[in-house]
Order: sequence, then structure tokens, then C-alpha cells
Amino acid sequence: MLIVGLTGGVASGKSTVSTVLREEGAYLIDADQIARDLVQPHTPAWQELVKTFGQNILQKDGSIHRKKLAAIVFSNPEKRSLLNQLLHPRIKEETEHRLRAIGQSDPEAIVVIDAALLIETGAFREMDRLIVVHATEAQQIERLRERGGVEREEALRIVSAQMPLEEKLKVADMVIRTEGSLEETRRRAREVFRELKRLALQKHRNPCETGPCA
Repeated sequence: MLIVGLTGGVASGKSTVSTVLREEGAYLIDADQIARDLVQPHTPAWQELVKTFGQNILQKDGSIHRKKLAAIVFSNPEKRSLLNQLLHPRIKEETEHRLRAIGQSDPEAIVVIDAALLIETGAFREMDRLIVVHATEAQQIERLRERGGVEREEALRIVSAQMPLEEKLKVADMVIRTEGSLEETRRRAREVFRELKRLALQKHRNPCETGPCA
């Protein structure tokens, strides 16, 4: 099994890339979707979120108002750290559970772990390869405004609160740039998948070639 990390900044085009990789045959583990599932109303993580951040983060049906929570944590590094401490161990546990299940059913699988904070948490070191999706800051801001209806100042604050993409590129094994057209992005993602298939076959034949052996 080849384990591949996929990361980037907010509105960098990561979802487009993950969709293509899944279409090409990769298994996808989406950390953001896991987080959404973990904080369904009245789950243990939901209860801790409400205790930590207050009732104001809830919608009328009791679900987490993600925009309100994001506004709180993106403007306050301490609260962002609290959120990460609350969610990341649970996300990691569920990710490992899914990896084991995939490995048992398909030992030759290519598994893509799509997570925004792979580098910040150090989890990327556990991957066979790391893909970083890159867009310009101006594009990130514009995409945030288009899809989220946020003002430019808020979009800039959200982008600025994250690790700069240029820093993430320093540890990337593969880079997919999304500055061009959608079709260019999709084509590059397919190229990367072909390389992943080659690496997966190589690892299956000799597990020590693509990464460190214990």
C-alpha cells in the first residue's frame, strides 16, 4: 500500500485534485469530512466544542456553524490551537482505522490522505509521498470570496492565518499548481497519479525502496 499525503492552503484547489485522484483509482481519506462526522450533534467531540467555544457556534438544529467557528479560530491562534488539540487526535485515530481496513482488503492500494495540516502537525513524515497543491495568494483570496461570500479583508485574514504555501513547497515530493485552467490542473493531477501507480508497484515489489524500513 502506498500512502500519499495531499495538502495545500485554503482555496488552493485541493478538492479538485483529490477528486481526480479518486477518479483515477486512489482511495481517498478526507480529514475534513472525518472532522465533520466527528462533530455531529451530541457526539463527544461536539460536546467538547460547545464547552470550549460556547453555544454561539451552534445552528438552530444543534449542528456546528462552521463559519462562526472558523471566524473565532482564524482570528485567535490560542483558540485555533485548542480546536486542533480537540480534533486532531480523533482524526488521526479514524484515519489509522481506515488505513488498516484498506490495507487488509487491497494491499496494492494507493491511499490519498487529504488534510490541510499534514505539514503543521508533522504527519507528512509518516507518508510515502507528499503532494502540495499550490495557487497564488491572490487566487486563494478570490476563490474564497467567490465561494464563501466573504469580504476581501476576511479572506486575507484566513489565508494569512495558515502556513504560507511557499513554505509547504519546501517539503513537497510532488507539486500540483492550480494557477492555470481547470483542465490543466486535472491533467497535472492525472500525471501525478501515473507516477504514484509506478511507485505503488515498486513498493509492492520491494517495500524498502519508496520509504524507510523499520
